This record gives sequence, C-alpha cells and structure tokens, in this order.
Amino acid sequence: MSQGLSLAVVGGGAVGVTAAHDLAVRGADVTLFERDEVASGASGRAAGIVYDAFAEDRDAAVATRALDRFRKLDDEEAISFTSCPYVWFARAGDDRSASAIREQVPRMREHGRDVELLDATQVSERFPALETAVEVGAVARDAGYLDPESYVTAMAERARSAGVDVRTGCEVSVDGWDEAGADLETTSGVASFDSVLVAAGAQTKRLLSDTGVDIAMKPYRVQALVTDPVDVDAQMTFDATEMYYFRPREGGLLVGDGVETREADPVTWDPAADAEFVETALRRVRDAVRADVGARRAWAGLCTATPDRNPLLGPVDGSETLFVATGWHGHGFMRSPALGEDVAEWITTGEPGSVEAFDPRRFDGDEPFDVVEGMTLDE
Repeated sequence: MSQGLSLAVVGGGAVGVTAAHDLAVRGADVTLFERDEVASGASGRAAGIVYDAFAEDRDAAVATRALDRFRKLDDEEAISFTSCPYVWFARAGDDRSASAIREQVPRMREHGRDVELLDATQVSERFPALETAVEVGAVARDAGYLDPESYVTAMAERARSAGVDVRTGCEVSVDGWDEAGADLETTSGVASFDSVLVAAGAQTKRLLSDTGVDIAMKPYRVQALVTDPVDVDAQMTFDATEMYYFRPREGGLLVGDGVETREADPVTWDPAADAEFVETALRRVRDAVRADVGARRAWAGLCTATPDRNPLLGPVDGSETLFVATGWHGHGFMRSPALGEDVAEWITTGEPGSVEAFDPRRFDGDEPFDVVEGMTLDE
C-alpha cells in the first residue's frame, strides 16, 4: 500500500529518523526536514537510558521491541550499546514510594520482565557503590545505555541509504491538508505530500497551532550534568524518593532531574543548566556514591507532557493525512525504535495496531492539565 506514496517527516530526532527510515523501506518516497542538524534537539540532549521495566503491558511490549532494535544495531556495529542493570529504590522512611515499588514489581514480572524485588540488605550487597540508606529496591536486568546522538546519526544514515531525502538546515511550516494530502511551506516553496508526520519535539505544538490544530501537549524543561571521573562501579539508578537518576558516562556519572513542572516556551527557553540544579545534583550524587566530584558540563533540554502521560502518536483528524508524534514525558528516546516503526506502519497501512491508545484524537486539544515529573513510579 505504501509503494509510490509521497511522505514527509518534520523533525530529525530519534522518532523522526526512525519513522523516515521505516517508511522508506516500506516503499514510500520520503523527505525528512530538519531545521538544524539531526539530533540537535531533545534527542541529542537525552540521557540514553533504556530499560523494559514497565508495569503496563503495552509499555512493556514497546520497550522490549525498542531494546531488541538497539541490540541489533549494536550487533551490526552501527551503535555501541552497553548492557547495565537498572536499579530503582525508595529511601528509608519513604513508605509511599516503598509501597509503590513492592506493588509494581509483581506486575512487571507478570508481563515477563526480568525484574527482582530487593530488600535493603540485598541492595547493599549487590550494589556496594550505592551508599544511600534504602527501604526497598528493585533491579531490571534487561537494560542498558548508549549515546543518543549515535543512534540518531546511524538511523539517519540508514534512512539515506534507503532512499530518504534528508534535508537539514531547512525550516518548514504546515500549509494545509485535506483528504487528498498535506502541504508544507519550505524555503523552496510549497511542497505537496500524500501524508506528513510532524515529529518536531517541543516545536510540534507550535507548528500545528499555526494551522488551527490544538494538541494536548506542553513542553517542559529538564536538566542534566556529567560529573568528573569517579572511581566507583556504578549502575543505572533511579532514586524514587529524591526523584533523580544517574548512569555511567565518560568515566563519570550523568545525573538528571531538574524538572520544571510548568509549561516552557519552546522558542525562548534557556538551554543552560541552572546553578541551583548543578549544586543539588552534585550533592545528591556525592551522597549516593560517596564521591567528591564536580561537574564537567551541564545542560537543559525540553521534554513534552500530555494529560494522561501517554504519547500523541497518530493522525490529528479524520483525514489521516497529517500525523503527529510527541508527548514522550522523557521516555521518547528509549522507545523511539519501536514507536517510530509503529507510526510508519499506521501511515502506510491505515491501521493503528497496538498503539491505537496513543491516538491524539482522544483529546480535544484544549484540556487543562498540569506538567508532572516524567520518571515516576506510576508506570
């Protein structure tokens, strides 16, 4: 059905390049538009943490497919994926988070996740680098990390090899659409396509609102840093009490949190990390692994939120010629190999498959909602 279709993808992040590649291998004529360079937006600033520890069956299945694809690319030496356990825990005295962990681990195991509930002694014995006083913890063994930019670059190259016309430094706007197709305003004039996928991260809402389409998404700002080298055997860790994470990177630790629970302006937002975040993040990691380290560099990025914390993935109206992919709550990169494939399947076959629940049309677009932390125990 996709043979001969003329399709456009707006956005050169992880989901965009994956979808463009998968559309092309299905026989479509694909053009990808990126206003800067590929991986220059949220994907290039992501943590690169990947795991399958989800208690909801649909999310667990998506995570498994994403992990399989990351590992296949690693086997082909297109990227470097490092397997590493993912540990999350509640601190001593945090009964609420401890109860949530005890409840979610059995649900994960029901869906075939290789996870284990750990008491405080087991956490201390298995992960001696973690010095925090723990109430209860859990470990997911099917997990790892990679450089996000390397994945986006590799998939962009594969997209080119599959025939995708990748146009960087090319800003576009949606000019209009109907049942017959969709138009983009480009620097070269108006270009017409059978379908357009807007996967432009925090810019997605602005691009669509210019055409009168409102989506239930809000960009919000997050922050991270990389420490100086540390002489500890650290793993990927999420502190559910303090609500921050870290993972090995460049001999040090990548530490992330700094979530601002308010909508950010995707044009005027500040990409530099706040001094207060840097101070707090260093204090936390020094406490967690008992290492006196400084920050090598720090930065901010934009994530996207929705009212129900699930993505907006699919068509924006009944014509099914204008599609959207956004609203990842910080989990976009880790699921991009699967969700990029899913939206490509929807565009070319007209069938939503297992991601029908992510249909953007479940919202009117003007719903009031609060921005909440992306990494929570409510998964």
